[in-house]
Amino acid sequence: MNKTILATAVASLLTPALFTTLHAKTTNYSSASQNSGNWKGSVIIEGNYIDRSNTDELEISGMPSGGHAHGLDEGLQFGHSELVVTGNISDSISARFTAAIIQAAEEEEDGIEAELEEAFIETQALGNGLGLKAGRFFSDVGYLSSKHNHEADFADQPLIYEGMFGEHAIGDGLQLNYLANTDMFLQFGSELFFDEEFPSGKTKGAISSVALNAKVGGDIGTNHSWLAGIGHWRADNITDRSGGAHEHEGEAATETPRFSGDSQINTINALYKWAPNGNAKERNLKLQAEYFHRKEKGRIDMVEADGSFEETTSYNGTQSGWYAQAIYQFRPQWRVGIRHDHLNISNTGSDEEILEEAELLSSGHTPKRNSIMLDYSPREYSRLRLQFNRDERSENKDDQIILQYIHSFGAHGAHSF
Repeated sequence: MNKTILATAVASLLTPALFTTLHAKTTNYSSASQNSGNWKGSVIIEGNYIDRSNTDELEISGMPSGGHAHGLDEGLQFGHSELVVTGNISDSISARFTAAIIQAAEEEEDGIEAELEEAFIETQALGNGLGLKAGRFFSDVGYLSSKHNHEADFADQPLIYEGMFGEHAIGDGLQLNYLANTDMFLQFGSELFFDEEFPSGKTKGAISSVALNAKVGGDIGTNHSWLAGIGHWRADNITDRSGGAHEHEGEAATETPRFSGDSQINTINALYKWAPNGNAKERNLKLQAEYFHRKEKGRIDMVEADGSFEETTSYNGTQSGWYAQAIYQFRPQWRVGIRHDHLNISNTGSDEEILEEAELLSSGHTPKRNSIMLDYSPREYSRLRLQFNRDERSENKDDQIILQYIHSFGAHGAHSF
């Protein structure tokens, strides 16, 4: 509720500045080239129609629940739309505000709700390749983790992102990046977070979690380019991290599993792009893959609504997974893509009955999903996508058809590599 109120307040304050720019020419721009006070705004509208063969809850048994996953409800959906304002505070400091506007979950309320996704300032003026960001932002621990939903090549996030972060790793904190002065792209990043966002939670210290990442990339001739990265995220001394288990549609929450202990995630990612003579507008191919491994050690308490608990068990959680995808643009406005998701879960504890009640005990089923999509972009900032999923995250197979429309109004910066 606090995030909704805050996001609504920010959106209200920024609306005048936003809509004065909506009819401006849409161009890519660099914040360093803008004059101080030159603010720009954009609205990204997303609409979805979803059809499913199975009406069961889309849950991954054995994965701790939480984060910002919004699920796939059947029918016509408002989607994940965004209100964005960017500008310069000074010649060396820029700012960005992003409010996400989504359709509220059916079991919560009708209508739409707002979330403050980003509110940060950043500077590249520290010198020696150093850049600093402060505020609320997406973590850069993985390749997709820092990217917005409308940048994705599929209508939904990979299963491993849903399981690890609930779609995105996001938080309030500081980010320091170093870009080496070399011919090959080489960047190192570090992040400190001070909030209780999943997959961390309450901690005994002021710092709730830390993250490190490194990226290296370059070109091979004029036709090929590549990027590879590694990341590490950890949170120590987590206290009472809440999960969403037992809060199903039509059911009252009686007991909530809470994790206390240490958690760490390691990841590796790789990206390859091909375009004939470097001209990606005509034809191009993109191959992308990421792998995540999480290890948690501590205890699980089943907490009653009044805060009391009698059931507890030790907990050693091990979850890993990967996805691999290929996107081919065969004509200037047409793309086709395939993706495979695969998860492995192996959690143990002193009382398996409690783990099963907390939905942290794997059923022995291997969660996986296969997806295929076709999209058409009539113009640079408009896209229509048709996607089919064979979703086997649970033992009950779910065939999903997703029709998605995305359109961007106003000034919109270039997407990262």
